[in-house]
Amino acid sequence: MRMKLNKSSQLLLVTAASLLVSGLITACGTLTEDLVYVTSSRAAGTNNYGEVDVFEVNSESGVMRQIPTSPFPSNGRNPVAEAVSSNNANLYVVNEDDNSIVQFVIGSDGKLYPVQTVNTPGIYPMAIAVSGLNVFVVDTYQPVALCSTAEPCSGSIGVFPSTAGSTSVASVLGPQPLANGNLNYWPLNLPGKPNDVIVPTGINVLTAGPSTSPTSYLYVTAYDSSVTPTAGYVFGFLITPASSTTPPGGTLVPLNVGVPFAAGRQPSGVASDPSGTHLYVTDIANGNILGYSVSSGLLTTLSGSPFPSGNQPSAIVVDPSGGFAYVTNSEDSTVSAYTLGTGALTRIGTYTTGLEPVAIGIDPSANHYLYTVNYLGSNVSGFQLSLTAGTLLNSQFSPFATNAQPTAVAAIPHGTPVVK
Repeated sequence: MRMKLNKSSQLLLVTAASLLVSGLITACGTLTEDLVYVTSSRAAGTNNYGEVDVFEVNSESGVMRQIPTSPFPSNGRNPVAEAVSSNNANLYVVNEDDNSIVQFVIGSDGKLYPVQTVNTPGIYPMAIAVSGLNVFVVDTYQPVALCSTAEPCSGSIGVFPSTAGSTSVASVLGPQPLANGNLNYWPLNLPGKPNDVIVPTGINVLTAGPSTSPTSYLYVTAYDSSVTPTAGYVFGFLITPASSTTPPGGTLVPLNVGVPFAAGRQPSGVASDPSGTHLYVTDIANGNILGYSVSSGLLTTLSGSPFPSGNQPSAIVVDPSGGFAYVTNSEDSTVSAYTLGTGALTRIGTYTTGLEPVAIGIDPSANHYLYTVNYLGSNVSGFQLSLTAGTLLNSQFSPFATNAQPTAVAAIPHGTPVVK
């Protein structure tokens, strides 16, 4: 849901007494709907670490305010991606320049407490996703000899298992990735073109089927940089269920005999609908959105695809009801809203954001607010989302300042953190 680079003040009141009361309400107050975590990549503080800004969101106005002691160090250089564990107890932050994932426990007050750091199997991690007890990370380069920015090679996927957490115990990320034969990663190679350099750009976990026996798939967007013009792809994998022992749960099984699905010229963001029947990919080079139907993990292009977007679409999110999709247009500094219908996208409006939006999210408590992370604006734009029409309205006092060059966003419902 983001491209690599790919709130809560209280409701304004009129009397001094009520202003004093509102100032005393914190993340523990009843007006806080969500806790939103925004990584900022520009070096700051000790060891030139990046930062994680933590905002509380007012349920009545959508105003975002940083909690006391925010921001927190990302415990690594150049944080570019983040994800929340399935039980909302942990935040995983990807630090690209250190080839690391830092696991933070989320306190009951929303504060972050680092518990461990693991190194990714490849070089320059750029995207992360969580499915159940497994954490999936995409590295820009495979860990092979002579591979570097001067002599690039294709990207790869690492899978880290974690121990089970609960509502009172945080999960623990495994220190070693799962094995893939003799490797500890899954290479992103184009069949028949082993020397082409495949550059990954995004990741998405799609879950389909009944809730009693769901099937999960992993999709990684990428493009072939060795051809002109570049050619975009979606690599698909079946995620082996947690009950499996041979191979262990979380192991990736390539779909379509390892042949990726065509995806324009340079895909940038990827998202799926909650039913697990559709996948959407933004193409930053062509300025459009590719839509696919999903059956047994295989992708089929939707009628009418690609669908128009603004200039340089960078990220996409589908609201949890499955009725609407939202796309950030980084060059235009806008976000476009779409209805999904039976899968096809129909644009219903475009709204101004801060400069160069690169990531997008929807509040997990009530699906009532939407956030865009604006890289050059160094802020977050907040919007009230109409649950019936899908339209957006600026939140009060939006945009909200972050540390310099924010890159990613993640959120949890207020009240779900488990560690004090």
